[in-house]
Amino acid sequence: MKSVVSLFPNKDIATERQVRTQLAAAYRILADMKMDDLTYTHLSARLPGSNAYFIYPFGLLFEEVTASSLLKVSLDGKILEGKESQYNQTGYVIHGNIYKNRPDVNAIFHLHTIAGVAVSAMDCGLLPLSQFSFHFYNRLAYHNYDSLTLDHQRQGGNLVKDLGLKKAMMLRNHGTLTCGATVQEAFLYIYFLERACKVQCAVLSSGQKIVIPPKEVCEQAAQDVRNFEPDFGGRDWATLLRKLDRTDPTYMD
Repeated sequence: MKSVVSLFPNKDIATERQVRTQLAAAYRILADMKMDDLTYTHLSARLPGSNAYFIYPFGLLFEEVTASSLLKVSLDGKILEGKESQYNQTGYVIHGNIYKNRPDVNAIFHLHTIAGVAVSAMDCGLLPLSQFSFHFYNRLAYHNYDSLTLDHQRQGGNLVKDLGLKKAMMLRNHGTLTCGATVQEAFLYIYFLERACKVQCAVLSSGQKIVIPPKEVCEQAAQDVRNFEPDFGGRDWATLLRKLDRTDPTYMD
């Protein structure tokens, strides 16, 4: 980290280091949870107060990411710091366009898990079948598949429009995406969305009659699960960082 941090004024060192370390931890944690997909998905975090964000170099596995290996990228997709083996056009279109249009968003997670892709391909979308799913009741956006996201104006613009002000989205026939004001918020949303999708796949495959709570109960649950902890994701994130610090602290390198 020394070679990277030394490029910034002293007042920015803590922020730079903290964002890099938190994002690198997220990559490692999701790798440990088997929620990555070779080199095809990506997580990012905005550098607060700037028009730049951090993302991993295209070509690394999630388990290989360290704080110092993260790239700094402009919202237009220009590499400001770091190197990668191949330009990550789809990643920069997705992340850059969301950050441009959502000043409240400081972290974006995009995954291709089996359960997430499966539910994204279901016409019914995500059903309110579990407490995990209530986080997204009437709060989940949908974006129709349009091949690889390579065009900033058309595809990037359509994605941002479909996301609106929501913090989670199903990318039809593709995967899932969550946003957060913090890395821990984006993480908890992607974790709960994955669990909700897994439950739905299990329930639908059972062939049994489905029980769905009344709409008013689903809405109350959606409010309650979000308001249950003011520091959304903080408690769980702290436990995961403690585990990562014990098992493999090299993410901080």
